[in-house]
Amino acid sequence: MFKRKVYDALIEWKDKYSKNYAAMLEGARRVGKSTVAEEFAKNNYRSYIKVDFANVTKDVLEVFDDIAALDVFFLRLQAVTGITLYPGESVIVFDEIQRAPLVRQAIKYLVADGRYSYIETGSLISIKKNVKDIVIPSEEYFIPVFPMDYEEFLWAIGNDNYNILRQLFQTNKPVGDSLNRKLMRDFRIYMAVGGMPQAVEAYVEGRNFEEIDRVKRAILKLYDEDFYKIDSSGRLSKMYNSIPNQLSANKKRYVISSATGKRVTNKDKEIFSELLDSKTVLISYNVTDPDISLAATIDNESYKLYLSDTGLFTTLLFNSVDRVHTQIYSKLLSNKLDVNLGYLYENVAAQMIAASGNSLFYHTWKKNDDSHYYEIDFIVASNAKIVPIEIKSSNVNNHRSISVFCEKYSGRVGRQYLFSQKDVGHLEQLMFKPIYMLPFVLDELSEKGCKPL
Repeated sequence: MFKRKVYDALIEWKDKYSKNYAAMLEGARRVGKSTVAEEFAKNNYRSYIKVDFANVTKDVLEVFDDIAALDVFFLRLQAVTGITLYPGESVIVFDEIQRAPLVRQAIKYLVADGRYSYIETGSLISIKKNVKDIVIPSEEYFIPVFPMDYEEFLWAIGNDNYNILRQLFQTNKPVGDSLNRKLMRDFRIYMAVGGMPQAVEAYVEGRNFEEIDRVKRAILKLYDEDFYKIDSSGRLSKMYNSIPNQLSANKKRYVISSATGKRVTNKDKEIFSELLDSKTVLISYNVTDPDISLAATIDNESYKLYLSDTGLFTTLLFNSVDRVHTQIYSKLLSNKLDVNLGYLYENVAAQMIAASGNSLFYHTWKKNDDSHYYEIDFIVASNAKIVPIEIKSSNVNNHRSISVFCEKYSGRVGRQYLFSQKDVGHLEQLMFKPIYMLPFVLDELSEKGCKPL
């Protein structure tokens, strides 16, 4: 199993919360929830039973027909699995719990019983049809599971440069053109492969990018099948698949009707909420009056969507051809693609910001005497200040939006950043950083807060 940060979150749950809550690992399919849950159970308990409700035998399923008499239930579960449970030393893993809503409802009583610990994993877990007839238990400790971040990716491929990157960031000095080009190429490998464990495994095994792309396409096909199970009309699938095109069109918001080709209905809005629940996408809301309470002024009708994994974004971006040639990836890695890939870098930035625990926000406002808009790609809050973040793939000299923003909201702005492929630098108070340093900036803003320069 690859080393994952969510494992540490499970250790914290076990030490502090497991007596009162079941751990709920929530995330998109194929992000590694089941693998982490079982590995944790194996390493931290005397025994464990895993029940995979996506692939469960009839005799095991029948055990759950009557959970009310817990003494009998536990005896039957041990008998049918052949695994002995030890009070205070065993854990039961309910994998793909969304397929067994009545079992999920029973978590309240299983936790209250206190004999064992419980870990649930779920995909598309909040969909109304899976919870509409049950009482959702309050005894769940939610732990989000994201695709592997850049640090986890480097762990997986045996690259120990992450701490060196952190130290380079802390110097606040340029790393040098030659080294920065190498570090950016390394980072573009992550953008190409992504953080889905199966794709990372294929890369670690030395498969070529055509084979890695085939793995990612299989995941996208799995998502598509899930979407059609939820919405047979295909609108949900269209909403998901249109994300790269809508970002590349440089629109100031995601438009549902552009995806479906029809006027938006209440049913579309319901389907859209299910897309958000799937955890396959990240939503960034437009804030109308950016201040420290960013969520207080969001425009619920103005938002952007990103894919939760940039590797899948890369594949979906080039999904117009049946067979993705290695040449496309070669050009991406060498930064020679003949398209403006600012939105690709924007997606990886959104993924990093979300994985750091921040919600996603952006801001647009109309230019004076013009029909065009200024836009700040992302805004985070830190130490009673807001921090505007711009993402560029290349042209760092064009930063009019962030300059005007900092002028307009000068009393609210702390630090200001422009991330691109370029080396460390600054222009007055605007700090330039290579995109691979974004996680360190987010850590610094989170842990220490930020102060105006």
